[in-house]
Amino acid sequence: MTNSDGVRRRDFLKGVSVAAASSAMVVAQEKEHGSPSAGKKSASRSNVKISRSNVKISLMLNGKKKAFDIDSRTTLVDLLRENEHMTGTKKGCDHGACGACTVHVNGSRVLSCLTLAATIDGEQVATIEGISDGETLHPLQNAFLRCDAYQCGYCTPGQIMSGIACIEEGHAEKSPGEAREWMSGNLCRCSAYPNILAAVRQTAGAEPISDPAMPMSRKTEEAL
Repeated sequence: MTNSDGVRRRDFLKGVSVAAASSAMVVAQEKEHGSPSAGKKSASRSNVKISRSNVKISLMLNGKKKAFDIDSRTTLVDLLRENEHMTGTKKGCDHGACGACTVHVNGSRVLSCLTLAATIDGEQVATIEGISDGETLHPLQNAFLRCDAYQCGYCTPGQIMSGIACIEEGHAEKSPGEAREWMSGNLCRCSAYPNILAAVRQTAGAEPISDPAMPMSRKTEEAL
């Protein structure tokens, strides 16, 4: 069979086969004897030096001034856990999706796994370790105990830090739906959400102080 240019199909296929075989031979020889270009690439890679810039920052950490000399890429969660050994702030997803790393910066909740420590130089940082007054627990910590608002406890520090912010922002004392929405960035794999919500709303004064596991009176149910 011949096309309009006078090239037979059989001859064309033979030419393609020869070209493919030649390419395979060249690749095999380079693997066996080494390619000059590959040698140049490996030599240039060996001369590459990775430079890491350090920065000096200071933070008011739970009311105490702290100075740090850190890699500029250090996240706040790593600074707290690795440099300060404050392991109350949990490292969960490391992508800002679970809320376990929630802390307060200047009174606002932030995800510390997405916050570069170098960007908050001179700011005030509050963590779960700093919310109690000595041996006296924060009211929300007491509410978590009373409402049994935890199971494994891994998400609890982040839930409490978000809960405190939710109350201070005025979202917890309105409807349960609004409080739930503003706490939705904190995940609980154990699904203790009803108890967490109850603890937050009770602390805000939006619900009577009680144990959610105990049956309510009809009057209390109607009030809610």
